[in-house]
Amino acid sequence: MSEECVLETEGLTKEFAGFTAVKDVSLRVMRGSIHALIGPNGAGKTTCFNLLTKFLEPTRGRISYKGRDITSMKPAEVARLGLIRSFQISAVFPHMTALENVRVALQRERGNSFDFWRSKRVLDVYNDRARTLLDDVGLSEYADTVAVEMPYGRKRALEIATTLALDPEMMLLDEPMAGMGHEDIDKIAALIKSVSANRTILMVEHNLQVVANLSDRITVLTRGQILAEGDYATVSMNPDVRQAYMGVGDA
Repeated sequence: MSEECVLETEGLTKEFAGFTAVKDVSLRVMRGSIHALIGPNGAGKTTCFNLLTKFLEPTRGRISYKGRDITSMKPAEVARLGLIRSFQISAVFPHMTALENVRVALQRERGNSFDFWRSKRVLDVYNDRARTLLDDVGLSEYADTVAVEMPYGRKRALEIATTLALDPEMMLLDEPMAGMGHEDIDKIAALIKSVSANRTILMVEHNLQVVANLSDRITVLTRGQILAEGDYATVSMNPDVRQAYMGVGDA
């Protein structure tokens, strides 16, 4: 594997009771890039993403991260290597404040024990770093707001803050724009661009337009297989992509 390639799959395949959801996917994500995995509904994006993040085991194929075979590893093991996933549905603690959510994520350095039952003073050491992360994602004014009371787009920003608290080398984002209006989409897209400065990002997204100005490289899946790859200009003009993904013919 090239020194510039941080995540790579070879012949990645997943079968469910005779149905092939992902078939022979060979993917290369380059260090420092924003790489989008897109496709129509049922294309195999989520299954592929679950394979990469170890929430599913492949039927066949191999996954490498920074040259290391992670095919048989568990999600927690790959997370410790710096490969951190966020979820399509906001995965924050709804009845904690934004600051408390980020502090919980920062506790990882304490080991496997999360100090829910101990005095809040134990976690005060994380306050400054938590506030810095909230500022980084534009949530300073929400520090003391309970997550369940935050607007949807701000909850997604909070999830990115908690992901950043784990100090990932590579972030895997599962449809970060899902359910958002145009204003929130623009904000989260700008946020993803800003946090990508020193990281590699792989994101699953169904909206080609969303990733047009965000991604360095796009991989299009259909029926579990790679249909096309390249930058937005290349992918958007591919007649097979236009037909299969957008339902647009050459005419």
